Amino acid sequence: MTVSAQSVRKYSNEFLNIGVDAAAFGMANAVTATTGDVNSGYWNPAGLVKMGDNEIGLMHASYFANIANYDYLAGAMPLDDKSAVGFSVIRFGVDDILNTTQLIDEQGNIDYNRISLFSAADYAFTFSYARKLPLDGFTYGVNAKVIRRIIGDFATSWGFGFDVGIQFDAGNNWQFGAMARDITTTYNTWNIDEDEFKTIQNAVPGENQKLPETTEITLPKLQVGLAKTFTIRHDFDFKTEVDLNMRFAETNDLISTSAVSVSPALGFEIGYIDLVYLRGGVGNFQNVEQFNGDYRVGFQPGFGVGFKYKGIHVDYAFTDIGDQSVALYSNVFSLKVDWSIFR
Repeated sequence: MTVSAQSVRKYSNEFLNIGVDAAAFGMANAVTATTGDVNSGYWNPAGLVKMGDNEIGLMHASYFANIANYDYLAGAMPLDDKSAVGFSVIRFGVDDILNTTQLIDEQGNIDYNRISLFSAADYAFTFSYARKLPLDGFTYGVNAKVIRRIIGDFATSWGFGFDVGIQFDAGNNWQFGAMARDITTTYNTWNIDEDEFKTIQNAVPGENQKLPETTEITLPKLQVGLAKTFTIRHDFDFKTEVDLNMRFAETNDLISTSAVSVSPALGFEIGYIDLVYLRGGVGNFQNVEQFNGDYRVGFQPGFGVGFKYKGIHVDYAFTDIGDQSVALYSNVFSLKVDWSIFR
């Protein structure tokens, strides 16, 4: 099918905005300035150069009462003392959806044997590269993303995009980070099976008569973060970070204009002798419309704990996919392994 239309959406490829790593979820995703492990490929690739050895990361989460599954796998390795590379895969999907478009046969009879199952799944494959700049304290990173989206036999798409991130260690445990997502805009080109699409039109007469746009354009987004770490009595580290998440479109974010919309995020982490961690945060502030037409501010809280022992990191977070007013909470677990434990 040829490309016939383009659509610039406020919300496109939203599965890529959910996040990865239970440790980050526990801090309400306020990690742009401090991320420095295998998961930096997602949050800010500039942080990959902070790794001391090869690392792998895994995460699983279920959303919407276990209807949707979110899975993540990543690996990263230093190339030398100035550069590092990484790779990650994300899948967000709903499986075993009932396809009832063929439920009624040509004679008008209901035949339950004609019901089939299909999946709607989104995939993202990210290749990351990071390097230290000649300027003291500065690092940068680049992501190249390949996006694959599948809706049963009805439609599929390929997408491509780039991210760029920087971090700066200002000394005295102050850190700054910035991450520009979809910096060149990300294009998704859809291939729609018109024969399969007609089965929907026939099953629901008068509805869904128009084919969707065959090209989607995801606008750039910018995240900036400022962090400070305090050491208390040599045993406790207290890390705090404030992020500003900006979309260049008018949305329901807390601060919204025709040019840019901004939602803040605040997170903290208390670590005890680099062994046990307690995390909390709040972010994704949105103006949520109520049934009576009024608006109130909704937000996404996060809570979490972590445990680290000999290069094995196990983290847990209790959070949701949207904000506290409209989504069910989920238990998120992630695992990170530092390859040094095998050496």
